Amino acid sequence: TTPALHPHITPYVLHCARQSAFLHTRVSTRYHVPQMFPIHSSAGRFIDIYSSMLSLILGPNLNACDDNWEEIQSKRTILAENEVEANKLVNNYRFGFRKWKSHVTERPFEDRSEVVKELYSELNVIKPHSGTGTRYYPCHRFSTYVWLLLGYPPLVLIHSLACFFSWILIFTIPVSKMNARTLAVILLLPPEDVSVSSQRKHQGYETRALLCCYHATNWYYYKYTVDGINVFAVNLLPLVIVAILIGYIDRDNKYASSDVKFAIAIGSIIPLSYYIGMGIASISAQSNFAVGAVVNATFGSITELTFYITALLRGHQAANPCLQEIVKAALTGTLLGCILFIPGICMIIGGLRHSEQRFNSRSTGVSSALLFISVGGVFAPTLFSKAYGNLVCDACTNSTGGNSSGPFVCHNCHYDLNNGSLFHSHVEPLVYTVSALLPVAYFIGLIFTLKTHSHIYNIHVGEGQGHDGPVVHWSRWRSLVILIMATVLMSACADLATEHIQPILNQPNISQYFIGVTVLAMVPEIPEIVNGIQFALQNNISLSLEVGSCIAVQVCMLQIPILVLFNAFCDVGFVLLFSDLHLWASIFSVIVVNYIFMDGKSDYFQGTALVVVYFILLALYYFAPSPSGC
Repeated sequence: TTPALHPHITPYVLHCARQSAFLHTRVSTRYHVPQMFPIHSSAGRFIDIYSSMLSLILGPNLNACDDNWEEIQSKRTILAENEVEANKLVNNYRFGFRKWKSHVTERPFEDRSEVVKELYSELNVIKPHSGTGTRYYPCHRFSTYVWLLLGYPPLVLIHSLACFFSWILIFTIPVSKMNARTLAVILLLPPEDVSVSSQRKHQGYETRALLCCYHATNWYYYKYTVDGINVFAVNLLPLVIVAILIGYIDRDNKYASSDVKFAIAIGSIIPLSYYIGMGIASISAQSNFAVGAVVNATFGSITELTFYITALLRGHQAANPCLQEIVKAALTGTLLGCILFIPGICMIIGGLRHSEQRFNSRSTGVSSALLFISVGGVFAPTLFSKAYGNLVCDACTNSTGGNSSGPFVCHNCHYDLNNGSLFHSHVEPLVYTVSALLPVAYFIGLIFTLKTHSHIYNIHVGEGQGHDGPVVHWSRWRSLVILIMATVLMSACADLATEHIQPILNQPNISQYFIGVTVLAMVPEIPEIVNGIQFALQNNISLSLEVGSCIAVQVCMLQIPILVLFNAFCDVGFVLLFSDLHLWASIFSVIVVNYIFMDGKSDYFQGTALVVVYFILLALYYFAPSPSGC
């Protein structure tokens, strides 16, 4: 007989003793607990007593109970402000969905922090505390507008320049707002109707505040958003226009060199990636899982695929095999950056703020296993070719100068596959087989998380929120239009980048491998790095790790098979055979990151280890010779 010390605890302990699998759970901002009973402070002591009693009777069988309890505690509930935000949060935890930190709906102004309220405050509101801020008051007198013809035009030019430059600097946005309001309101009034005062009230006549500015700078403006997009990305958007104008108009490089055009074209990819990410997150949050899965699979890799396909087409047209090697280097660089640098930098920043962070090692283990499968499948043709291919060298000389039996020194050795039947009879069918199996595994993961096991993530809308209907930043149709426009602009910028990349590749002191694995691989992933860091700062290291894993899996399971399929219909010479450096660097990185993720804990030391490994591999690429024939 079990003493009924607590009517709710006893059934649970008996369930554990019988190793019952029935545990109905719900999400909480604290620990995840069974919904069928409440947990009080005394309940924990009863569980400890019962666990001790049962351990004497059940022995090793109690491990199942401990595992269930640990799994319950590792799950957390996420409270959302409305249904759309709830869908976005669910999508962040789903396999194959792009992780997005920013809100896709407008947050109620009254719920924001005082720091954020200050960023969006109007400049005609006088604060309750006394201050010496500059305030402009209109006075009721006879006015004249003669000065508008003489003084207004030059003032418009001066204030417009001040508004533009203060906005670009971001932290001086209050000055930009002040100049904009001056242009729109103050300068349209007669001078005698406007007075400057530091007093709150004027005696003898009625006044109204038109402009009131307390601070010229505010360091928290890095949080400022425009229509849901961070101000940094908004300020980079003009680069797209500049890149297209100078790229397609100045064909002869009279006004800008190829280096400048390449830098501007690459930089313009950053804001376009932000807008594509926001569009994907907005459509997914406002649609069912099927539409969200299609949108993520279609547009999730559009940034990278646009550049890769453009580079392959230009390389094939110019008979330049170097661009194919650059594409392979960029693919490998994205893989290395997503499994080493993104988790590493998130662990460092999150660990410095939260000392130690915990994540679900089981779910991370699933991602790591999938990553093993992906890397194994992508590099299987390379391993096969090295096992059965013929090693061919361009030049071999006798190092001793003696007879032919002495040692030889050979240069530019590689595995020759195209001259024999090995490639067409064995390697090429293997490439197509792997390229067909990897997307199948990807879509099985989608079905698992989106359909058959979607109940795992049970997100609840917070009380008092979402009843009036959320106000989304972008509707579904607007998001779709922006996605299409950003994709078209991305294609144009990628075309310009590949057109003007050759002077960069001709640098004698920098390996072409290094350019591919750094600039071309990581610039499109800057929004993902920012998202991962923001998740880590909020002590959600699980999503930070999933950001990198999701991209790495998409590279192997979607992007590479799509490139193989594209090459099958439009032969651009893309062969799924990687160099030894790409092969061993990728395999070594996957092993290291799986070892780091084993204990389910992260801190800045583990993050530093991953980042150091990443920089060591970058050093290998920096000092490596450029690909053969380049």
